[in-house]
Amino acid sequence: MSVSWNKLLASGEVTTHRTSKQELDKVRALIARDMADASLPGLSADRQFATAYNAALQAGKIAIACSGYRVTARAGHHAVTFEAAHLAIGPEAALVTDYFDACRRKRNVIDYDNSSVATETEAAELVRKAGEFHALVEKWVAANHAALAP
Repeated sequence: MSVSWNKLLASGEVTTHRTSKQELDKVRALIARDMADASLPGLSADRQFATAYNAALQAGKIAIACSGYRVTARAGHHAVTFEAAHLAIGPEAALVTDYFDACRRKRNVIDYDNSSVATETEAAELVRKAGEFHALVEKWVAANHAALAP
């Protein structure tokens, strides 16, 4: 990976940020809501997919905040979030963050361009992987930023 916090700062894609357990607990509540909503019976595969994607995005936000940064709100910030989460957590997150980056493109189509885009299988896989990613992030937080752990 050729990206670094210094490069992300220089490009304006992230800013320095001091987080708190209270702030992170609010993000955790968003993740819990989205994971519960994504698992509702009868929800379309598209909505399951997009909602689980948001949970994964928020989990990435936790890792970035614990590292002392915040992604700036501008075009491409979802891609930067997964790149920066990988940077924060390290190689253990590489496969899953690459997966979420691919899901980002599909989620964009779902939210802005078309319906019936995600299959039930894709949605179920994303729900599972979002939960696994959140668990990975929280394990990393506990090991590296214990005061910010749930």
